[in-house]
Amino acid sequence: MKIMKKRVVVAMSGGVDSSVAAALLKEQGYEVIGLTMCFSAVGGPAFGGPAFGGNYSELETRKPSCCGLTGIEDARRVCQKLGIRHYVLNFNKDFYQKVVENFYQEYIRGRTPNPCVRCNQFIKFGILLKKAINLGAQFLATGHYARIVKSTPGYLLKKAKDLKKDQSYFLYSLTQTQLKHVIFPLGNFTKPKVRQLASDFGLKVAEKQDSQEICFLPDGKYGDFIKASGQGNVKPGNFVDKNGNILGLHQGVAFYTIGQRHGLKIAAGYPLYVTQINARNNQVSLGPRQEVYKSEFIIKEGHFLGGPLKKKIEIKVRIRYNHQEALAIVYAEKNKQRVIFKQPQFALTPGQSAVFYDKDTVLGGGIIQKIIS
Repeated sequence: MKIMKKRVVVAMSGGVDSSVAAALLKEQGYEVIGLTMCFSAVGGPAFGGPAFGGNYSELETRKPSCCGLTGIEDARRVCQKLGIRHYVLNFNKDFYQKVVENFYQEYIRGRTPNPCVRCNQFIKFGILLKKAINLGAQFLATGHYARIVKSTPGYLLKKAKDLKKDQSYFLYSLTQTQLKHVIFPLGNFTKPKVRQLASDFGLKVAEKQDSQEICFLPDGKYGDFIKASGQGNVKPGNFVDKNGNILGLHQGVAFYTIGQRHGLKIAAGYPLYVTQINARNNQVSLGPRQEVYKSEFIIKEGHFLGGPLKKKIEIKVRIRYNHQEALAIVYAEKNKQRVIFKQPQFALTPGQSAVFYDKDTVLGGGIIQKIIS
């Protein structure tokens, strides 16, 4: 009797990480299918307006990204080298509705969203996982640096071995059902080891540069992108201090985030930072660095991998990807959680995700809704 191989769909961006993930799984005996998500095709408002001009060629002349033609072609070549099937699916409409629209609206409201968190939640481990299962796959694999460990109460999401590359922060919204069908082949490898493996497998992407920017915003100029989209009334307003005194003019609230120092063009004799953004009054507050430190905030859309939080707990909390998590008390309140850090933290930012850790295990997280003090 012939034993059927377990089928796994690998989300392939054309980068070294997802390419090595596919190669490792094939080596382990899985039936591997490569699937590349295309977000930059014509057909959605996100890429048909003034920001991108609505075609591949213009996107590619700006800067190659994981969802452009360069990424698709690199993924195709890797799959050809590995001898596995490769498909390209246009997720433009879903990506616009779930990720890009939120990106626009949050910045227009004076908040700072994290599109990678939403892409993982709704696109990669939402729609794409369903596509994988419809293809008869038991698993979806990605090149994320994180680990999944099966335990008695359920599946645990843990930090990667390579803490410099750890991406568990972006994955806190995964459910137990999703974790059951997800594989992170790179969780126990360092980045240098992954590049070495790519070379060993004969993959031409071994030295390909990592994508550092938001995939649909290759040049990182989010303010210009939002203003050009026409999604909101992005217009100049006043910079003010904590007492309401006018310090100068800003370009529009969509150009700023809490803790920002550069690009303010205001002389005060000492460094100024964005301390608060009031979209309703079209004002951006500035102040010295000490005014950016806060301790308490409220989160919404809270999600806990082991079930809802029922009482207060003392755990470590990370408030952005490059933030070193710090000790805090999290209080369970009706439909929300209140978080109080033991020590004030720099730049608590509405719209960003707060992620809760117990040592190297992700407990859950949510979107920062309101800064209290």
